[in-house]
Amino acid sequence: MADWTDELPQAATNYLEGRRLDEVECIISDLPGIARGKAVPASKFARQSYFYLPDSIYYQTITGDWGEAAGEDGFIERDMILKPDFSTASAAPWTGDWTLQVIHDAYDREGEPVPFSPRNVLKRVVQLYHDRGWDPIVAPEMEFFLVAPNVDPAQGIKPMMGRSGRPAAARQAYSMTAVDEFGPVIDDIYDFAEHQGFEIDGITQEGGAGQLEINLRHGDPVKLADEVFYFKRLIREAALRHNCFATFMAKPIEDEPGSAMHIHHSIIDMENGQNIFSGPQGGETDAFYHFIAGLQNHLPAGLAVMAPYVNSYRRYVKDHAAPINLEWARDNRTTGIRVPLSGPEARRVENRIAGMDCNPYLGIALSLACGYLGLTQQERPRRQFHGDAYEGEGDIPQVMGNALDLFDEATALHEILGPEFARVYGIVKRAEYEEFLQVISPWEREHLLMNV
Repeated sequence: MADWTDELPQAATNYLEGRRLDEVECIISDLPGIARGKAVPASKFARQSYFYLPDSIYYQTITGDWGEAAGEDGFIERDMILKPDFSTASAAPWTGDWTLQVIHDAYDREGEPVPFSPRNVLKRVVQLYHDRGWDPIVAPEMEFFLVAPNVDPAQGIKPMMGRSGRPAAARQAYSMTAVDEFGPVIDDIYDFAEHQGFEIDGITQEGGAGQLEINLRHGDPVKLADEVFYFKRLIREAALRHNCFATFMAKPIEDEPGSAMHIHHSIIDMENGQNIFSGPQGGETDAFYHFIAGLQNHLPAGLAVMAPYVNSYRRYVKDHAAPINLEWARDNRTTGIRVPLSGPEARRVENRIAGMDCNPYLGIALSLACGYLGLTQQERPRRQFHGDAYEGEGDIPQVMGNALDLFDEATALHEILGPEFARVYGIVKRAEYEEFLQVISPWEREHLLMNV
């Protein structure tokens, strides 16, 4: 490990040029997508080739409680062996010293990938594509809100105060003036991203008050999931520098649109480098339609992965910039599955269902898994939808409990994602949901206390 810095990406090398590295953050994503791990002095990191964390981090709910998912041997908290992927080494430019982050992969004591580690789940799905001679390409779009500091959960979330001294306004989609209101935060986002070696394809104002969208360049699914994982932390840190919070909740503010993680997909034939969604004459292929059908047929059963919290389902509201069904259409943002305008070489399918609150590794893995089932089973989609899809009936679960029931029964998806992952995920999310059901909300106290 003495020469481990020789393996660093160029951006990390540039960040450290002429400086002494102080600390390395050894991190891994848990089920919600929170970075877990250890911060170690750089000198110690240079002497270690791996470190340990208990597997119990994957049995923990978002509240810190535990799901009974440990298996037959019980809750003994086995150590996982975490090995660094040096290609992920990235600056942590908001820290007070010179620090790098390095994403690690989780293995058991036999050297096998831990099946419920989200990054391993995505790698498993990508490998299934590679086994077929296909190279999946994705491009995520990240929506989020910049909001006023909120330290009292009993209070509603409010938009942040803009540069002008006025709260961020809603219904200003694509407004450059609205983007300018958040200029100092956006400047730090760009600066941090540059230090970390990330290429931002663009930042736009979305329809919500203080809602922004960042588009990332298309590429390898694992690499892009790593970037979204890093970006969530980067954006939060940039916001905190300017007395606001960045939130990736699916629906943080009542009567405002929710935040999605739209995922664009294309697939390259590894033998000839061609997009399998386009034929020799540029037309749409059977594979193109099979992939769409896979999303239509299997996303309902996987929605608990793309919409992982009770709040996630508040986003699926008619006429609020979120799909309520799985119709597909060309250049139509009211459908859950959209085919954007493009030439044949860039033909792609956009999944507009996933919320920004999902774990990026799992959300991308689930979307690819649905498309994979459509491709391998040669499924056929419904007819292309024409018109406003908000006027139709919804065909996705509306509450977390129903979504979990469908996921528990989705054996075909379990085989793609990994049966052990599906078992653990279902148990942990069920524990989380049952914990929520014990909470009495302000709405119940207001309308039921004296009236029923």
